[in-house]
Amino acid sequence: MTTPLNLGIVGACGRGASFKGACDALGNVAIQAVCDTNGDGLAAARERLGAREQYTDYGEMLEKSELDAVIIGTPMHVHVPQAVAALERNLHVLSEVTAGVSLPECRRLVAACKASRGLYMMAENYTYMRPNVIVRELVRRGLFGTPYYAEGEYLHELKGLNEITRWRRRWQTGVNGVTYGTHSLGPILQWMPGDRAVAVCGAGSGHHYRDPRGAEYENEDSCVMLCRMASGGLVKIRVDMLSDRPHAMTNYQLQGTDGAYESARAHGEANRIWLRARAKDANTWMNLDELSDEFLPDFWKENLERGKAAGHGGGDFFEVLDFVDAITGERPCPIGIHEAMDMTLPGLVSQDSIRQGGAWLPVPDSRTWED
Repeated sequence: MTTPLNLGIVGACGRGASFKGACDALGNVAIQAVCDTNGDGLAAARERLGAREQYTDYGEMLEKSELDAVIIGTPMHVHVPQAVAALERNLHVLSEVTAGVSLPECRRLVAACKASRGLYMMAENYTYMRPNVIVRELVRRGLFGTPYYAEGEYLHELKGLNEITRWRRRWQTGVNGVTYGTHSLGPILQWMPGDRAVAVCGAGSGHHYRDPRGAEYENEDSCVMLCRMASGGLVKIRVDMLSDRPHAMTNYQLQGTDGAYESARAHGEANRIWLRARAKDANTWMNLDELSDEFLPDFWKENLERGKAAGHGGGDFFEVLDFVDAITGERPCPIGIHEAMDMTLPGLVSQDSIRQGGAWLPVPDSRTWED
């Protein structure tokens, strides 16, 4: 770009502020405006992010500020309304996860994307984590053969954070089912390219905790979702934000006809992999890091230092880089509206499945939705 991309960040006093490192590292992005309902902290946020303008009203920012794109770093339940409002003005949108919190609003988002000249991308930063990128490249080069089974887990005890960011108490632990599954499912879908979940069933482990007011959490402690893939494969997703346990964040497994991968589950462990073409024998694992020089893509190596300035292991940088490159036509958007739906819709359907006693339910394909 010959001129910087004028960017507005909403949620600037919270998650939105964490994108500053990525924007600074890119150099061709200017944070034009910041927005947050926290009026008391907004001036300090504007100064930290180096923005020219500040707003407490998102609609006012869209109307008055000269923007090319917005980054949405706000609570889950306002992602769709804010994305739609920007798309209706033909602005580009990078939205935090999940894409939406209900099937009807997801349909609304897809329709807005179809009608807009703006580009939509979902900011699923776990697809950019170094180990996940290496596995993706190994799959791309055929070393896994045909992937047919995978597991993803998000194990992050958040009861205390529920009380600080109260929207989590409603939208993450106040709904029964997989409410926050894109960190787990996102990388797996990239390891099974061209595939998607066509049906899911959900189950929970019961209720064993109460919030500080004595109310039982609506979400069961551990929720598991089985996904039947279009290819016939199977994926298992577990999300647990309530159980008392050491922090594990994300865990993954991938099984293919010629390879197997298991991520480290505890501090000090290594990500381990077995590949038929590289293994010494049928029972010996390799450390995934042994393959990084050969299989970590050049774009990751070339931007390693710049990526360190952003969060989530460089994920925040690489997703903003891809967003800007997609806007300028450098390369296709990796997590556009339909990929975002593939990562989001199964979790929403799992909530219906649990209400129906664990029934297998179909997952709609957003590509077939009419406006």
